[in-house]
Amino acid sequence: MTEIRTVCVYCGSGPGTNPSFIESATALGKSFAENGIRLVYGGGSVGMMGAVARAVLEHGGNVTGIIPDFLVKKEVMMPLKDLIVTPDMHERKRLMFEHSDAFVALPGGVGTLEELVEQLTWKQLGRHAKPVLLADIDGFWEPLFALLKHMQETQFIRPGFAIDVLKAERVEDILPRLRKAAAGIAKEATEIAPEIAKRL
Repeated sequence: MTEIRTVCVYCGSGPGTNPSFIESATALGKSFAENGIRLVYGGGSVGMMGAVARAVLEHGGNVTGIIPDFLVKKEVMMPLKDLIVTPDMHERKRLMFEHSDAFVALPGGVGTLEELVEQLTWKQLGRHAKPVLLADIDGFWEPLFALLKHMQETQFIRPGFAIDVLKAERVEDILPRLRKAAAGIAKEATEIAPEIAKRL
C-alpha cells in the first residue's frame, strides 16, 4: 500500500480566462495544506502555479518548487525554503517525479500537457504506477479525453496498453481519488530506478 504524502501539480503559468481555474488552484492548495500533503510544482509565482503554491503556504502547508535556471526570471520564481534550481527541463521533470507520490494536472498550456503526457507515457510503459489525475475544471480536459478515446478506437492505444488516468471535476474529489488509487499499489511499483529515469 502506498501513502500519498506529496503531490506534483502541473498547471499553467497564466490564470486562463475562466475565474474557476484560479479558484480551483487556490482550493486545491488549501486542501493540500489541511491534509498534510506537500505540494511539488514548477516553482513559479504567477498564474495557476502561483495560486496553488500561495494557498498551500497561507494555510500552513509545505511546498517544494523545482524550476530550471532559464525560467527563473520568466516564471518569476517563488521565494521558497525548499526550492531546487535545475540545469534543464529534463532534470526538473525527473526530480518532480522522484519527489512525488501522485500527479494532478490543473488547466494549463503546452508545458502542462507535455509534463502530463510524459507521466502517462511512463505509466503506460510500466515504468511506474503512481496515480495520475486530470482536474477537469469546467470541462477543461474534455478535448484530451476525447483524443485518448479516438486513439483507442483507431488502435494507436492498443488493448493491454490503456491509459490509466483518473478524473475529478471538483477539487474536493481529488485527494480521495488519489488515495483510493494509491491504496492498492505496492511501493516498489511506484519507483523508477535512478539509472532508468536518467535515460527517459
